[in-house]
Amino acid sequence: MMLRITTIMLAAAVLSLTGCRDREITSYQAPKDPAPKIAEAPGGMPPGHPPIDPSSAPADPGAMTGTVPVAQGVELSWTAPANWTPKTPTAMRKASYSVAGEGGAVGDLAVTAFPGDTGGLFANVNRWRGQVGLPPLAEAEVEASVQHLEVNEFKIVLVDVAGKAGGQPTRLVGAIIPFNGQTWFFKLMGPDAVVTREKPAFREFLNTIKPR
Repeated sequence: MMLRITTIMLAAAVLSLTGCRDREITSYQAPKDPAPKIAEAPGGMPPGHPPIDPSSAPADPGAMTGTVPVAQGVELSWTAPANWTPKTPTAMRKASYSVAGEGGAVGDLAVTAFPGDTGGLFANVNRWRGQVGLPPLAEAEVEASVQHLEVNEFKIVLVDVAGKAGGQPTRLVGAIIPFNGQTWFFKLMGPDAVVTREKPAFREFLNTIKPR
């Protein structure tokens, strides 16, 4: 009799413990799903953004903020005239110089470089014309408006345009140099009097350019 009672009590205890376990709440923290990875379009642009056409870049992208990749690889070197004051390069400029004139007038010399031909001669000349307030030329007229030079085995296109920017007489003298699959731009722009005076120095400056 005692054995039967003991057996019944043990069975009741087991059922009681099982019921308690059934009522226990087990908590855990589920790991968060990883954030979906968004694939970038070529050039680091968001999905759906059309690829950037280098021909849409201005001829002086120095004021831009990275929408066009700068050229990498073999660099060029040069010797600037002593009266050109170096300025701190920016992310888009290889070099910058301040060119002082009379009466506090100042011109700006910018050196930039980009992969490919950045739109070609037609696009680049017309961009530079636009920067001094001139209308664009037809493609056949562009070729007649530039000079072609050969310096240190470089084929250089020399551009000289004058107009008005901000209502002031402005001149731009620039050189376009294809090099190693890149296009380098050397552009002197500022008050007409400053750039006119510095054009001979600019031409001598081009003679110093060579691969680094």
